[in-house]
Amino acid sequence: MKKILVVDDELKIFQIARDYLTHAGYEVLHASDGQAALNVFRAEHPDLVVLDLGLPRMDGLDVTRTMRKTSNVPIIMLTARIDESDKLIGLEIGADDYITKPFSPKELVARVRSVLRRMESMQPEAEIIQFGELVLDTPRMRTILKGKEIELTSTEFQILTVLAKQPGRIFTRAQLLEAVHGVAIDSYERAIDAHIKNIRRKIEPNPREPRYLLKVYGVGYKFNDKQADA
Repeated sequence: MKKILVVDDELKIFQIARDYLTHAGYEVLHASDGQAALNVFRAEHPDLVVLDLGLPRMDGLDVTRTMRKTSNVPIIMLTARIDESDKLIGLEIGADDYITKPFSPKELVARVRSVLRRMESMQPEAEIIQFGELVLDTPRMRTILKGKEIELTSTEFQILTVLAKQPGRIFTRAQLLEAVHGVAIDSYERAIDAHIKNIRRKIEPNPREPRYLLKVYGVGYKFNDKQADA
């Protein structure tokens, strides 16, 4: 049974999320503040974290940063913040998805299933993708650059893999969203920009002059097919 850690200081919200997730077949853990979330996370090793941004003691962004230092566990943010920049910051520091409060419990379950299914679907694929000094080990979800392992989140790794599998092909943001989330939703298309920015920061020698992930203005992104000859 998959373990889902729900981090929210509003008891009613947790109880609703717990009831729906439990009915869907998940074991649900709870933490009501940032520090408690890290304690439960380290002790229980959940398969996915549903994390509220507005937490006492340590906010959700700091919790995400701390988790990402040691783990690529999928993280779905819950946010009541209207400002889109908060959501993009969360995605840039390693969250995989976000849901805005108030949310539908059924949507939460669907998102949890989608993210976990995405993780599972990547496991059996036996393929090594290499472009010059960049190596993607898809069975182990490992990214190697110049012999050194680079920590990518599951969403970042899948976006990079989708692009690298078809170098030179231009993907729209909607197509990349559909590839990683299973559905294209217009309001989430800017999330792709945040993920691309984060990937570039980790793998590009100079993120401002990207070598691997190229933007096609007015369309989307592509993996530089000239890297095959690097």
